[in-house]
Amino acid sequence: AENTSGVRLRLETASTKLFLGFLPLPMSEPAAGRAGFHFDLTIDGALIHSACVEPGGTEAQFGDLPAGDKIVEIWLSQEIPVALTRLEGDEPGRPVADDRPRWVTYGSSLTHCVRAHSPARTWPAIVARRRGLHLTSLGFGGQCHLDAMVGRVIAGLPADLITLKLGINTVGGTLAARTYPAAVVALVQIIRDQHPDTPIALVSPIGYPPHETEPNAVGYTIGGMRRDMEDVYERLTGLGDTNLIYVNGLEVFDLDLIAKHTEDQCHPDGDGIEIQADNFDQAVMERLLNR
Repeated sequence: AENTSGVRLRLETASTKLFLGFLPLPMSEPAAGRAGFHFDLTIDGALIHSACVEPGGTEAQFGDLPAGDKIVEIWLSQEIPVALTRLEGDEPGRPVADDRPRWVTYGSSLTHCVRAHSPARTWPAIVARRRGLHLTSLGFGGQCHLDAMVGRVIAGLPADLITLKLGINTVGGTLAARTYPAAVVALVQIIRDQHPDTPIALVSPIGYPPHETEPNAVGYTIGGMRRDMEDVYERLTGLGDTNLIYVNGLEVFDLDLIAKHTEDQCHPDGDGIEIQADNFDQAVMERLLNR
């Protein structure tokens, strides 16, 4: 959670140069063997500049920005924790309100996207920029276990859309066929206490060859999770939740894509993450936004 996936600074400025200072970056290898850590600058959702900073660096520079007033977002690196020290430009800047529809998404490292080419190119960031949404990305590497406290956090956030991409971490054995469906129901109901009518998407796991059909330590499979999540969806909608949808994770990233774009049969590479963004946008967001 300390890594800043989806976290950004938003300001209005006429600056053509911006300098973002931070405490020294960790003297460790960047994710996925890249040359350095990345920070992005977007204007009106378009990626304008990506800055690569070496380990030990303390400043990201963004130059040659368009002249005149503009709303700028600086996306902090999704690869590492970042403690900011300053933001400077050649013209004054001021915070600006964000009145875009708010989208909250919850998931695992597959949502955090440490292997994305840069922070504005995680799949949630790509979808949010494309759709003009205010993103809150709750992607917790190894820690998406449908915790009630996370449900309470989501319930307490302002949200116009909520997506829950659940299951890949629990295949380690934290939930079984008896407890996984109940945990999905509980998570949705906790969120519904504060968001009774907000559109919610339940998204089951993407392709994961090791446990598609091979039972894990508690006798559960990814295929079983998908069937059980769809059953939860059918039961909840049957009880009157008309603002809930279900999407099979294989529509987002199937086994063929896993074979082409992962080294560990789990985490897509940068190019795969961008494919995932396109598929998620069509399979999930298109349905949520056009209900």
